[in-house]
Amino acid sequence: MAKLLNSGRDRIDFEHTDISRLFVGIFVPTLTGLLFGGIFNIADGIFVGRGVGSQALAAVNLTGPLYLICTGIGLMLGAGVSVVAAVHLAQGNLKAARICSTQALAASFLLSLIVSVLSLAATDQVSLALGCSEELLPMMREYVVWLGPTFCCMSFMMTGQFVIRLDGSPRYAMYVSVFSSLMNILLDWVFVFPMGMGLMGAALASSVTLVLAALMVLWYMAFRTRSLSLYRLRLTLKSLLLTIRNLAYMARLGFPTLVGEAAIGIMMFVGNNVFMRMLREEGVAAFGIACYLLPLVFMFGNAIAQSALPIISYSRGKGDFERVAAAIRFASTAALASGIVLTALSVGLGDEIVGLFVSRKAEAYSIACYGLPLFSLGFLFFTVNIALIGIYQAMARDAEAVVFMLLRGVALLVPSLVLLPRALGVPGLWLAVPLSDLLTFAVILLRSMRYIRIWRSGRRGSGDAAAGA
Repeated sequence: MAKLLNSGRDRIDFEHTDISRLFVGIFVPTLTGLLFGGIFNIADGIFVGRGVGSQALAAVNLTGPLYLICTGIGLMLGAGVSVVAAVHLAQGNLKAARICSTQALAASFLLSLIVSVLSLAATDQVSLALGCSEELLPMMREYVVWLGPTFCCMSFMMTGQFVIRLDGSPRYAMYVSVFSSLMNILLDWVFVFPMGMGLMGAALASSVTLVLAALMVLWYMAFRTRSLSLYRLRLTLKSLLLTIRNLAYMARLGFPTLVGEAAIGIMMFVGNNVFMRMLREEGVAAFGIACYLLPLVFMFGNAIAQSALPIISYSRGKGDFERVAAAIRFASTAALASGIVLTALSVGLGDEIVGLFVSRKAEAYSIACYGLPLFSLGFLFFTVNIALIGIYQAMARDAEAVVFMLLRGVALLVPSLVLLPRALGVPGLWLAVPLSDLLTFAVILLRSMRYIRIWRSGRRGSGDAAAGA
């Protein structure tokens, strides 16, 4: 089966290639694709903030939780199918791997289609529930109406990229993100500036781009796949029950990823409300700039996790825990280095970054310039946490991964956002997220100390020894 995965143009051999070389071979195109995916979002923010105004930027930020629900669904099923299908491939069960891949893609599309329908059927109610003010409601309504129909394409694209990488084509998965990001930038500029379409133009640009990206994934699965081709699913009761069982298992393994996306949504929801109460619409716009950057930072931790995931899962399927431990050590080191660089860049270039989104004369500019360096202090721990939680997922330790995600996304984050501003004032608004990630990192580190000692002592061969972070 390793030869089958190695038969195509990317020459991915999960069984024999040196771990560092294998990891880099997957990581570089994965990170490139994810970064372009982050640019996809940032382009919207820059064009909206510069072309429409800071209040429009605040309206777009308020839609963030809807966007993150759909990306969370795609990432959840993508991460889950990567673990399950990789084990099937390692064991030579190609049919089962194809069935799981097809089930994950179909479920990703259908679940997000429900989000699309609900957001369009009750746009005003959903907008108000997300913390939108009456002043911003017309803008948010306009944005959701034009973007909402393609939420399902977003999830399908996300899950599809996991399957394509596992199929041995990380470069094609990268091309999907690169093409969609460049297309979104082009259409954003055309619709917002020359055509003067405002928020509708920004949303329409994203919608067109998402449809094209989903079609690229579908084309690959239909005509270019090497091993994980689409499998015709039966519609009998027995087959449907087996599909539900398989999807439940994949969703369980990938659930920490959904929780991670939901955590960003919760942060945006609670943060938007707190900022609205203390600093009004301009404060929400400033917070929105930080929220645009956080998914970009998330991409680094997520790229490391996604790159390690098929390597660890395939090696587990083969029972080669020495390679599992090597992959974990390499991924952990990469996460730490990435976090340090990202924190330094964000703190040092805060003013320049803010200036990309809003005019230097806007009130939101001064608010964001003050707060972004404080907010960026958490990027180190955020990157490492995401990568380490992904490693726990790859080892099928989903319960621990969920606990860690819930800690940073709910149990520690919400109290920090509510209580820290009361204690410290405006600085507390910006330091709440870094505090929750720092505390979560401490918990993960304490849980993993036994495994770290095992690595240092050179012990090998047990699944538990390879499961630490």
